[in-house]
Amino acid sequence: MAPPAAFATLSVGARVPQGDVGQLSWNKPGLAQVPEFGSGATLSGLSSGAFLRDGATAALAASAAAAVALAAIGRQRRQRLGRASAMLPRKAVITKVEELGWAEVDLKQEGMREQLEKALLRGGMSGKALVAGKRYPTRKEVMDKIPEDCFKKDTFKSLMYAAASVGQCVLCAFLALKLIPLTAAAWPLWTMYALVQGTLATGMWVIAHECGHDAFCDQKWLQTAVGYVLHSIMLAPYQSWQRSHAIHHAKTNHLTQGETHVPKVGSKPRIWEKASKALGARTPVAIVRTAVRLFLGWPAYIFFGASGGPAYGRTSHVWPWKPFNQGEKELFPGRFKNKVLQADVGIIATLAALFFWGKALGWASVIAMYVGPLTISNAWLVLYTWLQHTDIDVPHFDNDAWDWGRGAFMTIDRPYGPVLDFIHHKIGSTHVAHHVNCTIPHYKALKATEALKKHFPDFYLYDPTPVPLALFRVVKNCFRVQRAPGPDGMHLFTSIA
Repeated sequence: MAPPAAFATLSVGARVPQGDVGQLSWNKPGLAQVPEFGSGATLSGLSSGAFLRDGATAALAASAAAAVALAAIGRQRRQRLGRASAMLPRKAVITKVEELGWAEVDLKQEGMREQLEKALLRGGMSGKALVAGKRYPTRKEVMDKIPEDCFKKDTFKSLMYAAASVGQCVLCAFLALKLIPLTAAAWPLWTMYALVQGTLATGMWVIAHECGHDAFCDQKWLQTAVGYVLHSIMLAPYQSWQRSHAIHHAKTNHLTQGETHVPKVGSKPRIWEKASKALGARTPVAIVRTAVRLFLGWPAYIFFGASGGPAYGRTSHVWPWKPFNQGEKELFPGRFKNKVLQADVGIIATLAALFFWGKALGWASVIAMYVGPLTISNAWLVLYTWLQHTDIDVPHFDNDAWDWGRGAFMTIDRPYGPVLDFIHHKIGSTHVAHHVNCTIPHYKALKATEALKKHFPDFYLYDPTPVPLALFRVVKNCFRVQRAPGPDGMHLFTSIA
């Protein structure tokens, strides 16, 4: 076959000038080039003889056409989103402290200007959450702007998403049993399995989370059954978590009555901060802190209330009586104590199943097939919840300054990418909408998010920072908060490097 004299950019249905079918080449991602092959020919008009003469070339050409088609679809989607975003009100990115609207007398207080400058320079929210004097919208004002369709649940669709998440985990476990020997020498493969299976299992966790928010379906019995089973399988106490998580939503970023990842308040350095100063470097301490938080954070919260709101004292999601649940406010008052016990039944049943599994097939199989993936899934859960409300340029509020609008909009959407968005049902990329109204099903959350972007551009928070970098920024800098001067009542993270 003679080498081509020229190349033309391949596009679906495009007419290309004469030449001969030859080898494919690529000039840049998303654009394939093929030799020019025949006057007025189209891809759909290729003769069967050409394919028979060079089957490999034909296969490559088909693959290229598919790739270009996907690229074209992607370009069209980006163009639509671009046109939509062009219609939105735009605000210039805040780069100077003076643009935040703080009173000069407040900026002159010791370290305040420097602290805000660092938050603007290193943060990812363009200073939106730090602007002084903003009137946050009321719940009704926000609800009125979200399309009514976003609140409609589809039982069949929800069940299909649940089946997909469960099916992915079952398939992954089946392949592991078939392909990976249960030997010590195979531990690198079992580690990879834990990473994959734990990531997939987080999708099941998110489905159960949706059930706990009454966002799964209108059939309450079905919703409770799905949520209870899926959470119990993953040793998450469904009813007790449902109660504490409802408080987290009701008091987001409230310094005393909030729940999960509530920062400490005050000028006294925390243990991680002290360790960083002692070593003279934050990175080594940040690595250790990341591991401790991700792998121990969830059980520490469930069993001992770690990172919970101080108003509730020391709490436990599995035992609602002394020595727990003795704070100024009860996390599990009245009838919720019985619900904690109901959740415990599911946990005990799962532990019993694991015991008989270990006795019958060996504890190595339990550790490899279950404990490893569960550890990874718990790490994902901590990562999501931590980064959804915490960063160096996102304030917290005490009881005097907190209100619903401040709580709901102190939530951050982040770019987890299409693969994790599919597996985890967009739990991290549409979380602002979820906090505005947690009964919105995840498959309607993107539509609600677009409405929030359009109608509340000054309040909607999105951080384009890649998630690993955002996590490292939070781990290195977010130790404790102190109240900033001024009437807004912001509590900001100090000691920003």
